[in-house]
Amino acid sequence: MPRWLPFLAFAVLGAPAIPRAVERVSPNDNRVAAGTLRGNVLTVQLEARRAEWHPAGDDAPGAELPVFAEVGKPAQIPGPLIRAAAGTRVAASVHNVLPNDTLLVHGLYTRAPGAQETPPVQILPGETREFTFTLGAPGSYYYWATTTRRPLRYRMHEDAQLTGAIVIDSAGRAPARDRVFVITIWADTTGAAVPRGRKRLVAAINGLTWPKTERLAYTVGDTVRWRVINGSIDIHPMHLHGFYYRIDGRGNEVVDSTFTGDDRTRAVTELLGFGETMRITWIPERDGNWAFHCHIPDHIEARGPLGELLSRHGHTGHDAISGMSGLMMAIRVAPRPGQASTADRAPTARRRFRLVVDPPPNDTSVGALRFALGEGDQPPSLDSVGHLGPTIIVGLGEPVSVNVVNRSTHATTVHWHGIELESYFDGIGGLSGTMQKLAPVIAPNDSFEARFTPPRAGTFIYHSHVDEERQQAAGLIGAIVVVPPGARYDPKTDLTIVFSTPGDSMQELRAVLINGRIDPPPVELHVGTTYRLRLVNITTTRPGLKVSLRRDTVAVAWRQIARDGADLPASRRVERLGIVPLTTGQTMDFELTPRALGDLTLNTVANAGFSLGTLKFRVVP
Repeated sequence: MPRWLPFLAFAVLGAPAIPRAVERVSPNDNRVAAGTLRGNVLTVQLEARRAEWHPAGDDAPGAELPVFAEVGKPAQIPGPLIRAAAGTRVAASVHNVLPNDTLLVHGLYTRAPGAQETPPVQILPGETREFTFTLGAPGSYYYWATTTRRPLRYRMHEDAQLTGAIVIDSAGRAPARDRVFVITIWADTTGAAVPRGRKRLVAAINGLTWPKTERLAYTVGDTVRWRVINGSIDIHPMHLHGFYYRIDGRGNEVVDSTFTGDDRTRAVTELLGFGETMRITWIPERDGNWAFHCHIPDHIEARGPLGELLSRHGHTGHDAISGMSGLMMAIRVAPRPGQASTADRAPTARRRFRLVVDPPPNDTSVGALRFALGEGDQPPSLDSVGHLGPTIIVGLGEPVSVNVVNRSTHATTVHWHGIELESYFDGIGGLSGTMQKLAPVIAPNDSFEARFTPPRAGTFIYHSHVDEERQQAAGLIGAIVVVPPGARYDPKTDLTIVFSTPGDSMQELRAVLINGRIDPPPVELHVGTTYRLRLVNITTTRPGLKVSLRRDTVAVAWRQIARDGADLPASRRVERLGIVPLTTGQTMDFELTPRALGDLTLNTVANAGFSLGTLKFRVVP
C-alpha cells in the first residue's frame, strides 16, 4: 500500500473519533452544605450540566443525563444541599450549561407562613440567572428543575434527577444532628401502581440504588433523626424494620408543619406522597442489622444496574444483596460499649406454631402459594382460601416460636412486619442478624425457626420478603393479632379485614381481595354491640388505598384506636367520618358500634378514585 494512502483517507474521512471523557456523577450524601456563608449571606453558584450517572456503583453501567452541580465542583445526584439557619439571605445563581435544553427552575424562593409556590424561572442554554431570597420557616424543602416542562410528578427519564434539598435550621440553635435522604426515580412510565409493567426503573436514595445505598451505623440508645424528601414521580410507603419511628413534621416544596405532643404519630410505615417531605425520629433499642425501605415491591425488586426489568427467572439470587434493588438502606446497630447484645435469649418454654409454605390444592397456576398454620403437634390446617394465610393470634409478652417449613419449589422468607423482635428473625435473608450470624433464605424443602416475644398488643402482618410482588400476591401474607393479658380473642366481635392483591393480573388492575376474596361474604353485626375492626393493607400495587364506611351513600362514624399496632393517645381516639387513607404495609384499628338496623358497606377506593371492592355488614337486632 502506498505510504500516502492513509493520509488520503484522513483527508476524505476526517480524523478518527477520539472518545469523549464524560464526567461521572458523585452521589450526594447531603452531609455537606453547598456555597459559602459569610455573615448572614449564603452564596451558592449552581449549574446544570450533563454527566454520567452510575446508580448501581462505579463498576456498573451508567447513563448520561442533566444534573446539578456547584460551579467548579463535581456533578451531584441529588443536587447540592442548600442548608443554613432561618433568616439567612441566599444569593444564588444557576448557569445552564446544557447545550440544547431550556431549564425551568423551581423552589429557589422564600418559605414563610402562608407562602405560595413561586412560578418557575426560565433559563436558556448558556444563560445564568440570579436568585435572591431569605431562608424563612424552618423545615425540609427542595428545589428542582425540568427540561421538558413537566410537573415534578411526571419527570421520568431525561430530567428526573434535577432535584436538591433545602434545609432551614432554627435560628439561634446548633443545627440538628440529622441525615437528609432524597428519593428520586428514573423510569419509562409514571404511576406507582403500574403492575409488573415498567421495563426500566431506577429508584435511588441520595443518588444510589440498593445494594449500593449508604450503610447506616448507630448504637443502641442513639437518637436518630432523618429528613426524607420525595423528589420522584411515585408515592412511597416508607417502612422501618424492627422499630417504630415518630413523625415530627410533614411538608412539601412550599410548607413544612411541625407536630408536637399527641400529634406526633408513631408508625412503622408512613406514606410519602408526590413531592412530600417528612421529619422522623427513632431510637434503636436492639442491636443487629435492620432495613428502611419503600413497601412497594416494584421499588425494591431485583433489577439490572440501570433498572432494566429482569424476566421472572432472570436472576438466581433471593437474598437481600442479589434479590433486591432500589429504595432500601441497611442499618447496623451496635450494642452499647461494654454491653452484651440485646438479642432475645430464647426462654425454653414457648408457644410453638408450624407455618407451612406449599401450593394450594387444586390450583395449578404458576407460582401459586399459600400459608397453612398448625400449633404444637397438630398438623397445619388446610382450610386456607389460597390467597391469605390464617391469622396468628398470640398474647402480649408470650414467647412464640414459628417454624416456617418450605414445601414449595420457591425460596422464601417471612417478615414479621411491625413486631419488635431480634434482628436474626426479622426475615430478610442475607441481611437480618449480625455480621457473625446472618439469617438464611428458606430454600425449598428447608425450614427456619423464628422466635419473638411481642412487647405490645395490636395488629401486625406477616408476609414473604422474597420476590414480594409475586409471592405476596400468590398468598404468602397474613395478619398477626396480639391480645392483652387476660383478654380473650372473640372472632365474633374482633374482626380482622385484610386487603391484598389478586394473583390474576387483570383482576389486579381493577380490584383488591378482601380477606382473600373478590366477593367476600357479608358479615353479621348486632345493634349496640361494639366491634373492633382491624384493617390491614398488604397489597403490592395499592399504596394509595382509601377505606370508608357508609350506610347507602352516607358516611358512618367510627373511632380509630390504633395504628401499626400502637395504641393512639386518648386525645386522638375520636369518631370520624369519611375516607381513611390506608397505605400498603400499614394497619389501623377502629371501634364500631352500630346504632340502627340495615346494611353498612366497607368501601375500598383506589388513589384514582374508582372502587376496588366492598365488604357488606348486615346489622341485625
